[in-house]
Amino acid sequence: GDYLVTIEEKSKATFLRAYTNWRCMSAGSSRVCVRMVGHKMEESYSETLKEQMSIVEMPLSDPPLCISCCPVNGDLLVGCKNKLVMFCLKYLVINQNLTVLDFERSLILHIDNFIPAEVAFCARHIAITTELDVLILKLELVQQSADRTEQSARRVSTLEKSVDVDPSTRTSQLELDEFIICQKPVELLGEESKLCEIPITLESTELPTKDTKRFQVQYLLFRHFTPDQSPFGFCEETKLHSVQLLPVHQTAHEETENKRELLSLFCFFSLPHVGYLYSVGKVVELISTYQYSEKSEQAVLTPQFLHVITSENLQCFTVRCSAVAARDEDPYIDTTVKACPPVALDVCTLRMQLFIGPRAICHFKNHIILLTKADTEDITERRKPTRRMLSRKADSIKSRTNSESEPGWNLYIINTVSTIQLYREMVDYSKTYENVKTESCIHLLSEAHLLVRAAIMDPSFLKSDEKEELQRAFRESCAFLGDCYSRFDTKDYHLALPYYRMSGLSTTEVLKRLVSEGDEIQTYERGFIFYLTHSLNEDLNEELSKESANEVLRIFCLADPVQLPHILCSPCMRNVCPLTAVKYLQKVEKTMPSVVLTLTKAFMALKMGDLTMYEHEMDSYKETILACGFLGQPKLLRQHKEGIVIPTEFAVHLKETHPGLLVAATVALHENSKIELEEADTFFKMLCRNSENTIPQLLVDFWEALLVVCSQEEILQELLLRVTSQYVWRISKQQLPETKPLKTTEDLINSCSHFGLIFPWVTSIMSVGSPSDKDCCEDISKLQSLLCSQSINIDSALPVLEPLTEAGNVGLTIHVLCNTRLGKYEEALDQLLKRCPDAAVLYAQHELKDDSRAVWWNKLLPELCKRTRLTGNDCPILISSLKAETLSVVAMELELRDFLSLLPEDGTAAFFLPHLLQCSQRKLLT
Repeated sequence: GDYLVTIEEKSKATFLRAYTNWRCMSAGSSRVCVRMVGHKMEESYSETLKEQMSIVEMPLSDPPLCISCCPVNGDLLVGCKNKLVMFCLKYLVINQNLTVLDFERSLILHIDNFIPAEVAFCARHIAITTELDVLILKLELVQQSADRTEQSARRVSTLEKSVDVDPSTRTSQLELDEFIICQKPVELLGEESKLCEIPITLESTELPTKDTKRFQVQYLLFRHFTPDQSPFGFCEETKLHSVQLLPVHQTAHEETENKRELLSLFCFFSLPHVGYLYSVGKVVELISTYQYSEKSEQAVLTPQFLHVITSENLQCFTVRCSAVAARDEDPYIDTTVKACPPVALDVCTLRMQLFIGPRAICHFKNHIILLTKADTEDITERRKPTRRMLSRKADSIKSRTNSESEPGWNLYIINTVSTIQLYREMVDYSKTYENVKTESCIHLLSEAHLLVRAAIMDPSFLKSDEKEELQRAFRESCAFLGDCYSRFDTKDYHLALPYYRMSGLSTTEVLKRLVSEGDEIQTYERGFIFYLTHSLNEDLNEELSKESANEVLRIFCLADPVQLPHILCSPCMRNVCPLTAVKYLQKVEKTMPSVVLTLTKAFMALKMGDLTMYEHEMDSYKETILACGFLGQPKLLRQHKEGIVIPTEFAVHLKETHPGLLVAATVALHENSKIELEEADTFFKMLCRNSENTIPQLLVDFWEALLVVCSQEEILQELLLRVTSQYVWRISKQQLPETKPLKTTEDLINSCSHFGLIFPWVTSIMSVGSPSDKDCCEDISKLQSLLCSQSINIDSALPVLEPLTEAGNVGLTIHVLCNTRLGKYEEALDQLLKRCPDAAVLYAQHELKDDSRAVWWNKLLPELCKRTRLTGNDCPILISSLKAETLSVVAMELELRDFLSLLPEDGTAAFFLPHLLQCSQRKLLT
């Protein structure tokens, strides 16, 4: 709200007034309207209100002592003896052309035996100070029923007394002149601040409606100080001053310019010689402590600076608000991607300016408003502190003079130095420490960086004339900090990486900043090597020139030779001279040989076209060791470009010469979480130059090899479905693989538990198969072997197998295998008896066991008898199946009576008699 609130005194009476529409006075209008707070506006006033200033009287039962306006929503908090009164800002719509400001008294906080000296109010946070106490509260919204009509009063209970806090303003005082009362200082943060024993009662004064807000008090911080001590007693001037709550909002973006949320909140208060800055947002903690060179009179906090006035100076200190806010906005800012100077960084004094008699200070945008008074008394006398013994009978009444008659008052409006100018000065000053490589250089550049960061987080940033210049300065400051962490031997050397990333500099540009041309003996600090290692090991789109790539080789050969093979595999190093690389690798190999280094030499030999050297390097280790060697550097096989997997020349060559090694290496990468299943699919498709919907045989080989070692059930089922789908597609299309499979069915059965021995009845069916089945016999046997195991989820596989269910004998075996896995034995027998009765008994012998044994007499025997009756002697296989096995099994399993009941009434006695005798003899024997 655009208003001004004052505490005015006239005729020994104190008034609280708000001035609205006050700009009319500066425009030349002298009309003034005086009204009471909450007074209903008449329509007749609408035209006159536009052109006149309004004075809103806000009556209070007790004289106002201090006030504070919320910078977020414009609400007003008034401090009185033993209470705080909150007024909510209202916008009254008189008509469509006129809206006026008004206030509504909404809440009273009753605090017994408490006289506030200063208050600060922001976003329902309240900071209160007395002479030596600070209390910070938060008003939390409480969900209550809307039909509640009585006033809400919530007493915030305090815990049992456990801290010895006895401020003089709240306890009875000892009237003993011969004693000095020494109270110990106390600091209570968060939940512990409830122990301060300052009970607060909330009284709602709004008319209750369904939208009425109910609050409860949350204690955030309590701090009690003691007077400064000396051998002569206590200083009576030890009092808190300049309490302030400072909000910081989220960083401005075009799409969120009008919807910016409060991000962080800070509280500052000060004693005469020391100031304290706390964060009271997500976590309550002390951020910085400020030591003044002389006694302070007043201070004002901004997101960039702390301005302090003393008896003769205006001092300026740096603050850490932007460092805290940056971490509140992005909790993962301290990573290899982003960085920000630490909150614990020591504060700096920027400059001091001499003034005569500063009395008050305030801040507005880029202006400092300073009120001074030139006294005629001796300055040295005025500086001497007045001290006294702490006598409880002594009063503290100060003489009053008529300020209107006093000469020497001055008002200064000081334009602060622009952020960009001050940033340049700090950067220039930091260069004086550049050659000595001290932490002072980093400290100054960190201050400059925080200065720019605070300006970017300012709400007016998007509309600032310096917007683009500030963004450039931010990137430049990141580059300077990256330089420092790269050049200096510091424990925080790893910060070179995130600062260079935030600077937007390419690797080539960083090399030009840090590497001196022609300097063969230059030393490189850990920060620079850390940056190069991480930058080059990532899949960047940047390609270094041949000269830069060779320079990188030289740097790593000197500073970190172990990393040389890994650096050569970086996509950034595509233009490196392979001959130069081999020379460096041979030099490193003499002292630190490894499989990865050997593979890298083989890779460089391929680039040179030296196949003799390539074969020599590949023959240095066994194939299994070489496969594991690719784990040390997967980029020997695949790299990324713009998010797409690109096989290397090495992988292309292995596909032609050592496909088994390539598959084994990829399996090892997958099992060690170095490549995902989908990524491997893309890799092999790109490698074999297949379309998105075509599956190359090498990918099927990879799936089959992965089935041997995979232990994750989810991935296992996915792989089983994939190989099943590919087998089915090839069989249905009679499509042969483009390359010879690496493993036969027998190999898979011997090495992988997910491929089972093919059942005899399946072999029996396939023995009378059609010639077309022989074209895809390997895929058919693999599919049947897969279904003969118990691994694949048959319910998931049924839709995939659907194309084969009617495909001759292959389809029959698939259909019967599926029904068997589902426990549908009778359906399986029907299919076999209908299409391949030769295999029915073999199927029964293999499958009808234990719980399914009853199918022999409940299904197989009746069906054989039925079909034999219908065909007679035309189908001898049915008669042999019935006589050779079925009747023998039933005779051995059933009682004689049950066996007899199963025999057909029109059956030949001689045919069944031997089995009846067998059944009866078994009964006699048992």
